[in-house]
Amino acid sequence: MKNILMPTPHKILNVTHETNAEYTFRVECDAKVEHGQFYVLSIPKIGEAPISVSSMGNGWLEFTIRKVGRLTGGIFGMDAGDTIFMRGPYGNSFPVEDFKGKDLVVIAGGTGLAAVRSMLQHFYANPEEINSLTLITGFRNIDCVLFRDDLEKFKQRFETFYCLDNMEAEGFNKGFVTEYIKEVPFATFSDYNIVIVGPPAMINFSAKECLKNGVDESRIWVSLERKMSCSVGKCGHCKIGGIYVCQEGPVFNYVQAKNLID
Repeated sequence: MKNILMPTPHKILNVTHETNAEYTFRVECDAKVEHGQFYVLSIPKIGEAPISVSSMGNGWLEFTIRKVGRLTGGIFGMDAGDTIFMRGPYGNSFPVEDFKGKDLVVIAGGTGLAAVRSMLQHFYANPEEINSLTLITGFRNIDCVLFRDDLEKFKQRFETFYCLDNMEAEGFNKGFVTEYIKEVPFATFSDYNIVIVGPPAMINFSAKECLKNGVDESRIWVSLERKMSCSVGKCGHCKIGGIYVCQEGPVFNYVQAKNLID
């Protein structure tokens, strides 16, 4: 019988230093992954953690990791040619097929942008699949900005609002992402969806701001990554009521997600 908790070794192909605290690791892997899914990355005898797939290509996946503890500190010591252990992919995905032919609004805070990056890259490469795309993304300050090359490219085909919480900088608005939701012309959209990713408080306030601007809650999709550990529904760390976030998520429609409160 296959051990569902047994990781497999994968070669690191490249490491990109996004910021002082976030690195992107390109890892050799030919698995088929959907936008919004995640893997559990590990180092033997140190630990493991669930990490969203931030990009994908022919024979590789990328993971953008924030240095916050012992495991991620160990991963940050790795470089191209080193071996990392992985298991997955896990979870459901964004309903990209349902997004096609419609307007899409993506609201992302901080490292939450990593969870939607592959989807944004897909629609950038295939603009004919979507009616329009509006991207609102925010960071704490200019030193925290991720995926700078992608953000510049996205300006060419998407309506973009890039924000910094508490400072001004060229190419960025000052303020939180919630302040720019009112700029989205929801009333002109015939059919649309909204994706919100980021810290729990940011998701909560962004969703409420969307509702204040006339959005139906069924049009909102969120990605929750609350306390996931085993990622196979065995440990119970991510259980909220009767819902296992790792199994039934991490992507939820807001109609359900609004009730997933600790």
